[in-house]
Amino acid sequence: MTHEPLDPRRFLPLPPATFHILLAVAEESRHGYAIIQDVETRTGGAVRLSAGTLYRSIQRMLEDGLIEEVRERPAPELDDERRRYYRISTLGADVARAEATRLTELVSFARAAGLAPERA
Repeated sequence: MTHEPLDPRRFLPLPPATFHILLAVAEESRHGYAIIQDVETRTGGAVRLSAGTLYRSIQRMLEDGLIEEVRERPAPELDDERRRYYRISTLGADVARAEATRLTELVSFARAAGLAPERA
């Protein structure tokens, strides 16, 4: 039986928490608390994920195949073995790119309508 690849656009629009989590694990594998810290740092504190939001999102993203749990640890001797690490999957990267494209198009529509500033 042949499986068709999933169309990443079927996940759109992404909930903001999902998009931020995908961005956080796109560069490197991270555990939950590191994801929370990355999102807060990346957004200058404008977005703060609660642990509940994070772990509900992670569970859904695992089920959807957007992220994967990884067994490798960056520094096992310095790490808590109870931590779970996550990385973006190929599908997750495709979905994040599709969402970024969707958002870029929305901003260009807003600019054309005079509702968003031109690029700096």
